[in-house]
Amino acid sequence: MNSEKDVVMKIDKEISAKYEAGKILREHPKDTVLLSNIKGYDIPIVSGICNTREKIAQSIGCEVENITDKIIEASENPIKISNFKNLDEYASIKADLSKLPILTHYKNDGGAYITAGVVIAKDPETGVQNASIHRMLVLNNNKLAIRIVPRNLFTYFKKAEKLGKDLNIAIAIGMDPAVLLASTTGPSIDQDEMEIANAFKDGDLSLVQCEESNLNVPDADIILEGKISIKDKVKEGPFVDLTDTYDVIRDQPVITLSKMHIKKDNPMYHAILPAGFEHKLLQGLPQEPRIFKAIKNMLPTVKNVVLTEGGCCWLHAVVSIKKQTQGDAKNVIMAALSAHPSLKHVVIVDEDINIFDPEDVEYAIATRVKGDDDIIIIPKARGSSLDPVALPDGTTTKIGVDATKILGKEEKFERVSLSE
Repeated sequence: MNSEKDVVMKIDKEISAKYEAGKILREHPKDTVLLSNIKGYDIPIVSGICNTREKIAQSIGCEVENITDKIIEASENPIKISNFKNLDEYASIKADLSKLPILTHYKNDGGAYITAGVVIAKDPETGVQNASIHRMLVLNNNKLAIRIVPRNLFTYFKKAEKLGKDLNIAIAIGMDPAVLLASTTGPSIDQDEMEIANAFKDGDLSLVQCEESNLNVPDADIILEGKISIKDKVKEGPFVDLTDTYDVIRDQPVITLSKMHIKKDNPMYHAILPAGFEHKLLQGLPQEPRIFKAIKNMLPTVKNVVLTEGGCCWLHAVVSIKKQTQGDAKNVIMAALSAHPSLKHVVIVDEDINIFDPEDVEYAIATRVKGDDDIIIIPKARGSSLDPVALPDGTTTKIGVDATKILGKEEKFERVSLSE
């Protein structure tokens, strides 16, 4: 976690965890905020530790333009964990969520939500650990509803159902931003995200051994232990998702908590604001390496990929390439849309365009796009469930824009301000 000296904005006045804290976080979308005086709680709230690309880059020791390369490098060269410690640094008690300042963010939310909880579980068959972030709705002092989608934790849960045994889990809240980022990378089901985190940390990562759940958990300010029930389900939602609109209400599994471990030395509760930049970046940024690798397989001269904040880090992408043939950009459009099925609009630009600058990308669209030649429209394609205009069957219309220079006529597009 960020120490207090690293926090950009500290607010000492008494604040309610219901609505008021969320309102303050919305007013400071790119600040790291410490709310030190939460009404009824001894634990302060921190938010915004990963709400800019600059903060994320700093946490993993690189520049913003190299984040994708760094994630790929760590994912392809994970480091086994060799450092473990026990719970001596924690005060351990019976699970009681009423002691944590869990936020209710918006007026129509289904309730208070844990939003920065990294869920740790083991594959019931192979024993491989998985780490992933999930939203969790507080039901009472020791029960949560968890939203799980068909990825690794969902697979573990289905295996547990077949075995007829509830799934042991631990929930870590408040940790190093690099470890938090690693938990979002979603590698293959036989790879442990904490080994990716260990690569980010150059092999120095330590994990906490939880005796009750038999899980090795990231060093965090708060650790919860419990089980996901294979039988119990409840209505989960409403919850504000990436697009700043409410996701639908679904039946989701129930977690019953048994133990709660809180750091003895200045613990903080990390809250991610739903639909805020921290939410968008942590969910969307790990998709960029997947898109990059898919494109690189067919165009080795791809330079970089960004899922833009204006596109919720989910629906819009910009891809930088060194064009070799006139049709390269069209092929890149198709590769990008295939690599990230939720992607709705993608723009392909040349190397001289800064893909992290929306004005520069708009400049490329304004000066290098001829609509009838350079815009591809794909109707009735499967899109994102978060897209408000998607049809009930999940389909939408996708658009690719070739905003690259015409080969052989590069001099017409030379940017004088960049060449002098």
